[in-house]
Amino acid sequence: MHRKQAKPALLPLSPAGDEGRRAARRADSSHGLPEDAASHGEMQAPGSGPAFPAQGHSTVPDAHLPSSDKACESEKRPEKERERLPARARRRGSPHTPMRRGVRTPGQTPAGGRRAHAPPRTWQQALGCWGQPGLGCPPDPSCWHTMLRSWRMKLKLLLATVTLAILLSWLYLFVSSLEYGRFLLLPPCLGEQPSRVVEREALASRVRRVEEENQQLRLQLGQAQMEGSDGSPQWGTSAEDGDPPRGERNNRTACPKQRTVHKCELLHVAIVCAGHNASRDVVTLVKSILFHRKNPLHFHFITDSVAHQILQTLFQSWMVPSVHVSFYNADDLKPEVSWIPNKHYSGIYGLMKLTLTKALPSNLSKVIVLDTDITFATDIAELWAVFGKFSEKQVIGLVENQSDWYLGNLWKNHKPWPALGRGFNTGVILLLLDRLRRLGWEQMWRLTAERELMSMLSTSLADQDIFNAVIKQDPSLVYRLPCFWNVQLSDHTRSEQCYTELSDLKVIHWNSPKKLRVKNKHVEFFRNLYLTFLEYDGNLLRRELFGCASLPSPPRDQLQQALEELDEDDPCYDFRQQHLTQHRIHLFFLQYDFLALPNPTDVTLVAQLSMDRLQMLEAICKHWAGPISLALYMSDAEAQQFLRYAQASEVLSARRNVAYHIVYKEGQFYPINLLRNVALANTQTPYVFLTDIDFLPMYGLYDYLRNSIQQLELPQRKAALIVPAFETLHYRLTFPKSKAELLSMLDMGSLYTFRYHVWPKGHAPTDYAKWRTATVPYRVAWQPDFEPYIVVRRDCPRYDQRFVGFGWNKVSHIMELDAQEYELLVLPNAFMIHMPHAPSFDISKFRLSAGYRGCLQTLREEFHQDLSRRYGAAALKYLTAERSL
Repeated sequence: MHRKQAKPALLPLSPAGDEGRRAARRADSSHGLPEDAASHGEMQAPGSGPAFPAQGHSTVPDAHLPSSDKACESEKRPEKERERLPARARRRGSPHTPMRRGVRTPGQTPAGGRRAHAPPRTWQQALGCWGQPGLGCPPDPSCWHTMLRSWRMKLKLLLATVTLAILLSWLYLFVSSLEYGRFLLLPPCLGEQPSRVVEREALASRVRRVEEENQQLRLQLGQAQMEGSDGSPQWGTSAEDGDPPRGERNNRTACPKQRTVHKCELLHVAIVCAGHNASRDVVTLVKSILFHRKNPLHFHFITDSVAHQILQTLFQSWMVPSVHVSFYNADDLKPEVSWIPNKHYSGIYGLMKLTLTKALPSNLSKVIVLDTDITFATDIAELWAVFGKFSEKQVIGLVENQSDWYLGNLWKNHKPWPALGRGFNTGVILLLLDRLRRLGWEQMWRLTAERELMSMLSTSLADQDIFNAVIKQDPSLVYRLPCFWNVQLSDHTRSEQCYTELSDLKVIHWNSPKKLRVKNKHVEFFRNLYLTFLEYDGNLLRRELFGCASLPSPPRDQLQQALEELDEDDPCYDFRQQHLTQHRIHLFFLQYDFLALPNPTDVTLVAQLSMDRLQMLEAICKHWAGPISLALYMSDAEAQQFLRYAQASEVLSARRNVAYHIVYKEGQFYPINLLRNVALANTQTPYVFLTDIDFLPMYGLYDYLRNSIQQLELPQRKAALIVPAFETLHYRLTFPKSKAELLSMLDMGSLYTFRYHVWPKGHAPTDYAKWRTATVPYRVAWQPDFEPYIVVRRDCPRYDQRFVGFGWNKVSHIMELDAQEYELLVLPNAFMIHMPHAPSFDISKFRLSAGYRGCLQTLREEFHQDLSRRYGAAALKYLTAERSL
């Protein structure tokens, strides 16, 4: 049976006891503690000594107690008395037993008594047992008032300090987030997502990562069991492209994996390009994209006729795998924007980006739009992936303008177009074309432009002004791209805030008219990065994308098949391979403004050269006033050296009728006939003067040839006019101004007939003896190895490109002209003089290598066979003449 517990009797409370309890209630309420707070602090066993600390609380040393605590310490009860308490009393006074105020348990001293008790050892005990003198609390209220006031002041000071620190930290981070355009309290990958979604995605990402690791482990375990004793490599254990090594997976952040672009997803890029200079600039942009890319690309070019011809030839000859190119005629789009007055130096082409929803195919849903003065420093697929972050209403992705243009404070009375804040720069644009078409984009920007032009009268920054006016009207349309996607290097910009390290750079925009001469703290670094791609060998970008099927390209496939059919054991394999080599060709590398007049007798000088003959250009331009078409064989770096040379030359920069066509170096032989064909194919006059770069024509030859073409009625005849060639061994020569002066110098020995002492057969059929006294053109017959310099119609046969390096490159051409029954007429009052120079590398190989000469002989025989197949019996005389030699 359980022993019945006696009912505790209520104690008579003295006035002092009442006053103590009222003070305790006030203390409890001021600290927000419940009335039974003593049960959560230190509890005193009934009628016994020191209190037992509650679990999780620490006692305060005496040395740190306030003076009131020390006064109360004199009433401390010996610790050993606690051991003498009966078990039942300890149970009633255990820390887990709540005590009722005003109720005396057995062993308690009535309120107001003077029985000695141990003072509280912690602040929790002090607050919890206030008003419970039977639990060992001192009955003197003044002692506790002093102690509580001291601890309360300390708590208030601590809370105020912590609160102030938190507020300052949040204020600093909030200001930073406004300045840099993103919320800095979250990792970069999460700054734009709701916290709940972020947590859910983070958890899902971790689960997927663990599942992937488990799957990899299962694969490894299964393959390890199947692995033979030969230690052969195991298939299927390699990670996907872009996955970090297994040892580095634990170093990943907790950020959820952003939406990535599929490895073989086709990315679309649109560029407006017009004119010679823009066509040259866009090549550097394309190089930077191709250098970093891992995806197939489709370039959409809105071009004029000049840029179309240049870029179409460039990409066709470049043959980059997994790159497709489409062209759209800008002339068809001009009526859409020609009504808008524009002060920008880009002219009407600076407004073309407004028409992309109409210009591009209707089935194209999204596209990245770039200016030509952009340089990429990362994979463009990273920018393409940003499309996945657009909300349902956002249709345009732009970077904020980093200058103060749209703030209107650049100068007095500066009035820019309306813009949202600092406005947006349109050098890099992400367009969701399908959504824009549904929104009626064409009508939207037209109405906005018409309204603003009533007060602004014209645009200052072309399409950028109209884009900003539309966004000002409806800010929900725009997605704010991080500023590292368009680091704008113009004067007085805030571009330095977009990057802190090299890895922060994504896209560099040379949007200042000064271009590379712009003022910027780090302009030297950016300039070097730009020059790296400017001079980068574009041939190295012809690389396949592993794991992705290449877009169909019949020319590339045919070329590959022809290369595979070559016999590598053939002694002339290098010659045959060079013949099949596809060279990149950049037509009209510099400005070319010559417009061919409807003159049936006009003629263009055609020649080819390499870097070591560059010094001849100025002299030729002084001797020939007519149009010139030149093919230059150079590397990417040499092409930039030539550009600087031509722009610095007063003679060359003043000419606008000289066409420079760059054929980029590749292979070990000089493709001389390919160069001649490139220069010949891009002439615009009815007749061409086929010469070499180291010959200077006589003064006035351009006018003389036009008159001769008219007098000889060449348009109605199939004839080739021969210009006699001479040479000098002196680097400094007083050039003869007439035939009489030339004959005098010829008699004095300062001039010679060309190659009379080395290769007399090449020009002997010209009959120099007859030429000395001739006053009218005379006809000569073809002879073996004849290679004169001639004037013919532009549609003449092309040079045979199998002949590379030195030997038979002109001989074969004259032979085919004769096979087509061209008349060979020598002009009596025309001449040209060969200037001395160091021997070329190819002629040195011809003279020193028997194998070189043997292969040249093999190519000659093959040419004869081809000539016989094309012209039948008429070509037999060439084979007979060759065998007689």
